[in-house]
Amino acid sequence: MIDLYTWGTPNGRKVSVMLEECGIPYRVHTVNIGTGEQFKPEFLAINPNNRIPAIVDPQGPGGKPLPLFESGAILIYLAEKSGKFFPQENKYMVLQWLMFQMGGVGPMFGQAHHFLRAAPTKIEYGIKRYVDEAKRLYGVLNKRLAEAAYLADEYSIADIATYPWVARHEWHRVDLAQFPAVKRWYDTIGARPAVVRGMAVPPVVT
Repeated sequence: MIDLYTWGTPNGRKVSVMLEECGIPYRVHTVNIGTGEQFKPEFLAINPNNRIPAIVDPQGPGGKPLPLFESGAILIYLAEKSGKFFPQENKYMVLQWLMFQMGGVGPMFGQAHHFLRAAPTKIEYGIKRYVDEAKRLYGVLNKRLAEAAYLADEYSIADIATYPWVARHEWHRVDLAQFPAVKRWYDTIGARPAVVRGMAVPPVVT
């Protein structure tokens, strides 16, 4: 059974969705990032970068325990462990869109969230910069998803990584009706039972 250290954020939910999709048994350990639990020594021993999510697989490579952090790395590891959602004949397209999420969607949507919801003062420059960039990235996604059912043609870790961020579209002032291909993709993925279960882990809102 894999130990999952997580909180109710898009990055955390990538991993719980993946675990549910793969049918891998796991045990949830909540790390309340609002109260600073990510700085506790026992968590830092798993992830010295004090970020969720992280996992510990007691049966890692060679049968040895493997602690692992960074959500993208965890998705690749779980995909290779399970043999699911990382088609090798199309692996570089999957990695391309996974990196697009890791380097663009996550950081930029996250900045929009910060300036709109968390910043102690409303900084219009920051709000405009990151909301505009979020909408540009939605445009990139929409163009791709108008051509294909999923980001890398078939459902993969690229979609699993991106979906939880799009699930917060209202947080960054995006109306999915303006991006119909993204909405079709979003609704399709959101109807998957494993996604519904994974998105409810842990049952908290931040």
